[in-house]
Amino acid sequence: MAANMNPKKNPMPTQAPEVRCHNFQEVATGYSEETAMDEAMRCLGCKNMPCVSGCPVNIHIPAFIDKIKQGDFEAAYQIISKSSSFPAVCGRVCPQETQCEAKCVRGIKGEPVGIGRLERFVADWHREHVAAKPVKPASNGHKVAVIGSGPSGLTCAGDLAKMGYQVTVFEALHLAGGVLVYGIPEFRLPKKIVQQEVDNLKALGVDLETNVVVGKTITIDELFEEMGFEAVFIGSGAGLPRFMNIPGESLNGVYSANEFLTRNNLMKAYNDGSATPVFRGRKTVVVGGGNVAMDAARTAKRLGADVTVVYRRTEHELPARREEVEHAMEEGIAFKFLTNPLRIDGENGWVKSIHCQQMKLSEPDASGRARPVPVEGSEFDVEADCVIMSIGTSPNPLIKSTTKGLEVNRHGGIIVQEETGETTRKGVYAGGDAVTGAATVILAMGAGKTAAKAIDAQLRGTCAE
Repeated sequence: MAANMNPKKNPMPTQAPEVRCHNFQEVATGYSEETAMDEAMRCLGCKNMPCVSGCPVNIHIPAFIDKIKQGDFEAAYQIISKSSSFPAVCGRVCPQETQCEAKCVRGIKGEPVGIGRLERFVADWHREHVAAKPVKPASNGHKVAVIGSGPSGLTCAGDLAKMGYQVTVFEALHLAGGVLVYGIPEFRLPKKIVQQEVDNLKALGVDLETNVVVGKTITIDELFEEMGFEAVFIGSGAGLPRFMNIPGESLNGVYSANEFLTRNNLMKAYNDGSATPVFRGRKTVVVGGGNVAMDAARTAKRLGADVTVVYRRTEHELPARREEVEHAMEEGIAFKFLTNPLRIDGENGWVKSIHCQQMKLSEPDASGRARPVPVEGSEFDVEADCVIMSIGTSPNPLIKSTTKGLEVNRHGGIIVQEETGETTRKGVYAGGDAVTGAATVILAMGAGKTAAKAIDAQLRGTCAE
């Protein structure tokens, strides 16, 4: 089979911007079989596989792409599944452009192979054509508790269940999935996909206990001493929002992105008659430039607002995925770069405007990064009746405050051994955003896999490789 030497990826079909900005259906509609096979032919099958080194869970990328070339999509899925528990999720939300695709040889003189798009295609093909559920393995007699049902917790639980462990996942919310269900909008990640992944874990024998707040409902000490668990993995995420601590943040109409997205994604506030409604701004300003800021801005647009994103650096420094920024711009969302909020002004207790200052980038400092500095006499107002703060999150201190021997760093992240994920308390492991602060789904999954391997080594009395 001759390689496809087209320097550009096959474009991803999407809903038209003027249509999708009024609905919550998935923006990207996915490759056809013919397009997937054509894109797979762009892969050169490099023997040294640089793309694999860019994948946090080390998917054998050339092997699964080779199966797509042959039209054997189920075999491609099985290859991915050996390394990744959630290919349909990762194919949609992982920043492949800074990971596997960043290492692709085809990217030197053109665009890299669309690895993420192919992963998504394979996972979707499997979901639509294969009805069989995973088979529960024989029990090995050991019990492990997992706190949090986000990407790291579910990955750890799935890997341990496949080894025969009796795993119970404790989730604080009423639905499993963590950030996959409360943080990422339906138009980027349909919740039916997350639910199927959760159902697959249940088929493997994983027990899911929702509405359990570890640290309040039950403690880690009780998991060990009263419930007989032999190891605990903490994957509780980083759900504590940060604010700028500027005047006016307590006004009505000011949200953290975390609350705004949770109300819409988990509680379906965009539906009329929702039990957990959300204020629909006429003019909404989103502060921040990451993926969460793009999610909040695009959600507000779908609720009918005229949306502006303010970010204190330039477009070049935006941390959000380029695709998400492009989609936001296509949907009519405005961007004000080199702009820093100073205060939020109100009227009758509600947001009226946000007072900002123009910034400029300084010369690079010792770290090589240019810093935003104020431009004198450049203050101005942006009209707004809703402001969404999206400047990051940190781990909730609840588990640390109720657990002896668990140490955290100055940012509130749980301290772990990098090779194993074990915390400063023996038998307790942690991974994902609870350790690193807000990061990517695939990095959280990698941490869950690392901890599962180490837990297995501990309970079987062996040494992790």
